[in-house]
Amino acid sequence: MKYTVITGASSGIGYETALAFAARGKNLILVARRLDKLEELKSAIQDIDPTVNVIVRTSDLSVTDQAYTLYNNLKEYHIETWINNAGLGEASFVAEQNLDKVETMLRVNIESLTILSTLYVRDYADIEGTQLINVSSALGYAIVVGSVAYSASKYYVSAFTEGLAKELEMKGAKLKAKVLAPAITETEFVKKSLDTEEFDYKANMPKYHTAKQMAGFMVDLYDNNDGVGIVDQNYNFKLRGPIYPIIPEF
Repeated sequence: MKYTVITGASSGIGYETALAFAARGKNLILVARRLDKLEELKSAIQDIDPTVNVIVRTSDLSVTDQAYTLYNNLKEYHIETWINNAGLGEASFVAEQNLDKVETMLRVNIESLTILSTLYVRDYADIEGTQLINVSSALGYAIVVGSVAYSASKYYVSAFTEGLAKELEMKGAKLKAKVLAPAITETEFVKKSLDTEEFDYKANMPKYHTAKQMAGFMVDLYDNNDGVGIVDQNYNFKLRGPIYPIIPEF
């Protein structure tokens, strides 16, 4: 039995991606901190298709040791797709940043993502039909003043994943590494970034996507041979090849 792992599955893009993959009959391993939200999602999926096998795992990926624990505890399952969707934001000028919050963000966005990606590639690089999809951001390709640390963390995700994809290609690996780069999406993300209880997207954002739309883009990326799915400045979703220049060897 094959499974798709989705981190950050308790809300937003991860939640809707789980529903989209379940609609295709994909068995799922859902990962997040909030067990109640994962159980709610599992119930919703089994209402859609009771034949889909859903496993829930709680993990706090701001604690990098938990990334190792999570992966090692999933060794018994055959994982055909791993989606690193968990991520945090920070919306403030660098000099005004809450460094505790920034450290937590870097551990989730960079450290745990790198650990999980590396462990998955080690085990599955030569297995046909496998994919690693890392969720970056449109700000992983453009810097916005007031979110510099967040942008930089997502630059890492984009560069790391594009570089990994090239390494896999050079080695003739069967696993494909891909980047999904959303722009503003209607999720809990902005509220957490701004440390606010409420955020009105319609009042504050001239353009944005819903989490369900972004999950649709995730599926399009999954189905396509292109390695990058990015939302452009006009909020159009585009599938394309690598964006960063890559030097094959030093």
